[in-house]
Amino acid sequence: MYKSLLKPLFFLLPPEKAHHLTVLLLKITLAIPGINLLFRAFFRLRHPALRREVFGLKLENPVGLAAGFDKDGRHFRAMASLGFGSVEIGTVTPKGQPGNPLPRLFRLPADNALINRMGFNNKGVDALVANLRRRRPKGLIVGGNIGKNKNTPNEEAGADYATCFEALFPYVDYFVVNVSSPNTPNLRELQEKEPLARLLSQLQALNRQKAAPKPMLLKIAPDLSNSQLDDILDIVGQTGIDGLIATNTTISRQGLTSGAQHIEEIGPGGLSGQPLRQRSTEVIRYLYEKSGGKVPIIGVGGIASPQDAIEKLQAGASLLQVYTGLVFEGPALVRRINKALIARKG
Repeated sequence: MYKSLLKPLFFLLPPEKAHHLTVLLLKITLAIPGINLLFRAFFRLRHPALRREVFGLKLENPVGLAAGFDKDGRHFRAMASLGFGSVEIGTVTPKGQPGNPLPRLFRLPADNALINRMGFNNKGVDALVANLRRRRPKGLIVGGNIGKNKNTPNEEAGADYATCFEALFPYVDYFVVNVSSPNTPNLRELQEKEPLARLLSQLQALNRQKAAPKPMLLKIAPDLSNSQLDDILDIVGQTGIDGLIATNTTISRQGLTSGAQHIEEIGPGGLSGQPLRQRSTEVIRYLYEKSGGKVPIIGVGGIASPQDAIEKLQAGASLLQVYTGLVFEGPALVRRINKALIARKG
């Protein structure tokens, strides 16, 4: 139904408007008595083969919603009805900010890909906390993806991340430190070894002061070299963070089917979707093998089919996340992946 009916209609709209319409329709639909139960009965699969325990967290299934879809924590209850085992909220910053000027989200249908330069648009951490205070669907794991405000200089970034960490701590199950978005000026400089180690050490010091520390993960770019990935693993050992998310969007435009002039007209931004699949899997495999499988990895990037998901798991991922694949394949993608994982386990 999605690919034959809804997708063609949504694709008549600008991507960002289509996103807002999608979540609005989902919210209205799920408010109809009985529909929520029907959604859960169809989309949510429960099976022993799907259960995971990673970072000390118990998940009903390994398929999560990647950050970026629900920046302000307004839709995670609805997304739980689509069968996700986890939902990552954000990226959130201490103060609300509008993000980059419109248009800032672009489809590449020929490549099953998106380019975005959203720029951490969100209403701020206090607004997110207000939404997270409401009752959470049973069994859903919620992660908090934290960043810095655009106008905060890198040398003061630690304070922004700490503010988000402290505010969200009572309401999320794990944290993701986002220093890998290409859409905030100079943010990726924080991936360099010295500033990254300093930032993660600061957050871990705050985390360890808590009676029950939360898992702390780092989201990395697919554009890092092997030597930079080695540095990342050194920092994981040095700071004691719990795992990695591989990967964020890429600034590369290699191998695209879409016309070069169209890509140039779109301009800068992070590329996600199918063109990212191979590189993100390569990064996962490299990190898994170099760490001897000791560093848990959430695999994300180009997952648009059960085969793509299994490829990530075979490369060494412990859990998965999807986003762009939903745009092109529809919400049944989560169920299809979980069904394939059940069959594969059996």
